[in-house]
Amino acid sequence: MRAAAWSMLAALSWGQPRSVTDEEVRRVHASALLIDTHNDVTSDTLKGLDIGPRRATGQTDIPRLRQGGAGAVFFAAYVPADTVRTHSAAHRALEMIDTIRFDIVGKHPADFRLAATADEILAARKEGRIAALIGIEGGHAIEDSPRLLRTFFDLGVRYMTLTHSNHHNWADSSGTAGGPNNGLSPAGRGIVAEMNRLGMMVDISHVSDKTFFDALEASSAPVFASHSSCRALSNIPRNMTDAMISALARKGGVIQINFGCEFLSPKSADTSSWTNRALKNEIEAKAARETRTPAARKRRITELEDEAKKRMTRATLADVVAHIGHAVKLAGIDAVGIGSDFDGVSCVPAGLDDVSMFPALTRALLEKGYTGEQIVKIYGGNLLRVMRAAEADSARLRKAK
Repeated sequence: MRAAAWSMLAALSWGQPRSVTDEEVRRVHASALLIDTHNDVTSDTLKGLDIGPRRATGQTDIPRLRQGGAGAVFFAAYVPADTVRTHSAAHRALEMIDTIRFDIVGKHPADFRLAATADEILAARKEGRIAALIGIEGGHAIEDSPRLLRTFFDLGVRYMTLTHSNHHNWADSSGTAGGPNNGLSPAGRGIVAEMNRLGMMVDISHVSDKTFFDALEASSAPVFASHSSCRALSNIPRNMTDAMISALARKGGVIQINFGCEFLSPKSADTSSWTNRALKNEIEAKAARETRTPAARKRRITELEDEAKKRMTRATLADVVAHIGHAVKLAGIDAVGIGSDFDGVSCVPAGLDDVSMFPALTRALLEKGYTGEQIVKIYGGNLLRVMRAAEADSARLRKAK
């Protein structure tokens, strides 16, 4: 549905608050195939965490995934920026892919099925299992090599975030100003083209604004943001502007709303040392005054940042609904999804504390006036469409050759 037509419909239906019953929440939640496109529990499973038992800390484990009704999860193969310096980015990516395949799916085959296509997500649903998918976070993981990109695809990777917090040799990040490529370099356009040929979805979370528009132009398939929110509501570089969201939607893409507090609430962003540079500077200056060696200073910065996190203003469930609503009003119901970033952010909204609490979001959306059919789209229908489009584009490109 075009945005203008959606706006007319919204004036008649969406946004009219109403009361809902527990039974309606259960029915709608059960009818939706909930696909979370970014979960970072993999950083813990790599260190030995077993997500089988319910755990006292963190946000993800099998009992809570089941309680929350998760249908599919893209587990992040996160590759830290410092692996570029140590020439270990591909090594780290392989370890992260292995922890998804071995520590999550391999150890818990009754609960997970490794999925690589939209049809396999649906097959896992029919089997009563959670589809586990792989997304590489950080394009530096391929070490500038299309050969490594193809290898990662063969291992099951179905999206790659073009950058993380670092600029690299073919794409610029939102993490710092400027960038050596002025967006996406010619080599970067070649990487995007190869992702299209393979059927790997192009993820523009973390990229600079210029890289976003370059990738949108370069890609023959829809691109998506696996875990971003709306800059109009929380003005941080990691979020997307209205112009970006609209352009994404016009090409059939989806913004998957991130649950990190700073992404959702300007009050959270202002009280976070990650997004408030003045606060970060205060912490670094205090650590410098109190310590004498670089190692001690680094430890003290970590301590002070942990103390600051306890004082952060926490976002709320209502903030998540507001970001969904903003994107829907701007670009239509077909342009929005969920990419929680659970276990990858230090603060999540009150009322959405972990993966077990997705039904609370369903209730909040119903109370806001969304229909069950609209929630089905937000929770997974839209992402499945993007994934199928990538698969179809790949088939077309391969046939053309």
